Amino acid sequence: MRLTTRRDDHTTETTPAFALTNPAKDDPALIARDAEQFAAIRQTMARRIGALERRLARELSGGDRNGDAARDGSAQSAMDRDTEVRRLGSELRLLRRFGIDLCLGRMVPAGDGTSDDLSASGAGVSVGTGDSTGGPAPEPIYIGRIGLTDDDGRRLLVDWRAPASEPFFGATHASPQGLASRRRYRWTRGRVSDYWDEVFDLDGLENEHGTDGLGHAEPSAALDDQSAFIASLGSSRSERMRDVLSTIQADQDAIIRAGAHGPLVVDGGPGTGKTVVALHRAAYLLYSEPRISGGGGGVLFVGPHQAYLDYVHDVLPGLGEDSVRVCTLRDLVPEGATAVDERDMRVARLKASTRMVEVIEAAVRHYEQPPTTRLTIETPWADVELDDTGWAEAFGAVEPGTPHNEARAQVWETLLEVLIDQVDDEEAPPHLVRRYLQQEDDLTSSFAKAWPLLDPAGVVGDLWSVPAYLRLCAPWLTNDEVRALRREDARAFTVADLPLLDAARQRIGDPDAVRLARRREAALAAEREERARIAEDLIAADDSEMLAMSMLRGDDFKNALDADGGVADAVLTSADSLAGPFAHVIVDEAQELTDAQWQMLLRRIPSRSITIVGDRAQARHGFTESWAERLARVGLGGRGELAMASLGINYRTPSEVMAAAEPVIRSVLPDANVPTSVRESGLPVVRGPVPALNRIVDTWAAEHAEGVVCVIGAPSFEPRGRIRSLSPEHVKGLEFDLVVLVNPERFGDGIEGAVDRYVAMTRATQQLVLLEG
Repeated sequence: MRLTTRRDDHTTETTPAFALTNPAKDDPALIARDAEQFAAIRQTMARRIGALERRLARELSGGDRNGDAARDGSAQSAMDRDTEVRRLGSELRLLRRFGIDLCLGRMVPAGDGTSDDLSASGAGVSVGTGDSTGGPAPEPIYIGRIGLTDDDGRRLLVDWRAPASEPFFGATHASPQGLASRRRYRWTRGRVSDYWDEVFDLDGLENEHGTDGLGHAEPSAALDDQSAFIASLGSSRSERMRDVLSTIQADQDAIIRAGAHGPLVVDGGPGTGKTVVALHRAAYLLYSEPRISGGGGGVLFVGPHQAYLDYVHDVLPGLGEDSVRVCTLRDLVPEGATAVDERDMRVARLKASTRMVEVIEAAVRHYEQPPTTRLTIETPWADVELDDTGWAEAFGAVEPGTPHNEARAQVWETLLEVLIDQVDDEEAPPHLVRRYLQQEDDLTSSFAKAWPLLDPAGVVGDLWSVPAYLRLCAPWLTNDEVRALRREDARAFTVADLPLLDAARQRIGDPDAVRLARRREAALAAEREERARIAEDLIAADDSEMLAMSMLRGDDFKNALDADGGVADAVLTSADSLAGPFAHVIVDEAQELTDAQWQMLLRRIPSRSITIVGDRAQARHGFTESWAERLARVGLGGRGELAMASLGINYRTPSEVMAAAEPVIRSVLPDANVPTSVRESGLPVVRGPVPALNRIVDTWAAEHAEGVVCVIGAPSFEPRGRIRSLSPEHVKGLEFDLVVLVNPERFGDGIEGAVDRYVAMTRATQQLVLLEG
């Protein structure tokens, strides 16, 4: 069976849909139905791409969503247009990225009438009931990265996130969920290079005299069950995380589809698919939760380090989601890009506490104390006074939660009102008094000192460089601790400073944005005054019978004068894209977070809707308490709302490697969640001398055309080609075909050393080599 349309640069009109090397699977009786489905998918995709391109062109040209009229030019219209352009562009990118390989697999309902529920909840397909008397066999339901319907309304693909797709991922032999069988495809350059069938209801598939709904009399499945899937787990890795959507397992899928109304902890050992769950959960929640996708703030995904982000870079775009904000903790504050590791562990521990983060509040409050001095200001109309009562009234006018720099406007406005009220309206109009006071040097300079514009980095830097300031804000610190925290270069920030810098930015606000807004407001005020003057001149010069120019005094014209300011102000006040708040946050490798770092995340999710992914056994600095205890301490799950899920099956690491790695972590954490491997590689763990390093990796690379090697623990080793070199602390979340550990016993003592060895060992998907000497 052949395709009838073009597949980018991979396939042509005459390219077969299947490129199978197993003759038994390349039987037309087994794949004819799929090939016809793929042809229909290709034709529908071509029409859909064309329609999307035309619609996108209309949006970019300024037409409305129906292409019939021009947009009205308002700020809301511009925002709607940009949103629609992003949506259309995202869908186009997904369709152009894939071809018929949008299809992940198919599921066949059992033919005893028990699977009617598969057509519900958006499946949009008709399910036959077939029986042993030769009636029509149940029609397969094809699962895709997106939903796809042809011009006649026939559902070609059901979106993998739709409720009707759940049995494809969740069915097991113990709980078939109404399925007779499930077929998964392996795609290579847009063609099926392999597939495997899992059978749940053998009797339901034995329709020797039945047909398949397309008129084909065919066997129902290639009965290799799980063997092909297990074999696929050991396939070669690359620089990027491979696509695994079609092979998501039931335990993983249950967590991906779990509710998002509170904190959820996903605890799992190496190779259990924690990262897979985290990434696919982000895409699922955006699809299934209107409060998350419908203007509710979206999803923030936080990974452990940049190498991890590079590794998973393609996963979310491959799921059709490009709206998820993906970052590391360093990215949450500008200073993170240049921050270095804290060398003094005592200082690191001090800064890691929630109590130290709370010092920021006291540090800012120091600059928000109303003066007690009296200020007399001479105006052309009367002398006005600002005493301690007036200062206190102005400082007390700040709305709770307003950042310090933004609150300046509220304090200033109240100060002006206090002073303006002292001048009788009959002596001078209030707007003239206001204008005079706004330019009065004594008042403006006194206000600048009383409520200064602060720089978040400057406030944090002052804590470390001015001991008296630190003692004032943190009186609980000992003299030795104050001395330990002191540094000469106030802005030589470390990673341990990032939570305090983040807290300072939230409490203080962005000083540059405030300055820019203030300058622009002054410019707009001058422009409005000039426009008003021109309008008055036009009115005065109007000698027409209708006095048409008098309409310039109306409200519509006044509103028009201010209209352009609305859009600009919205841009000026838009928050940093990582500042939040977000509707949901997903954090991977969460076992490494300090209490202070948790505060960085929690201030971005007021709803406390968060997915926490990690493994206590992989915590470099120890994790002896339970997840519930740790999270309750930082402000999560304190009222019994914490949900827990555990992953215990290792799909990545072969049993030979896990047998060597398990004793390493058990020695320091006896209750570690060590997962059970589901496969063997047939390759033993190799031990040897360090001088053999280059020979081992070069030989492996020469013998394997694909795959990635990682040398861990040899900083002087130069990476090349498919051979990488990383430190133990920078391999979390990654995986490699061959892992070579150099002097692993020198990684460190105690928990940190054992964890580093355990994590490094379990990155291997095929073989592990340990070199000593």
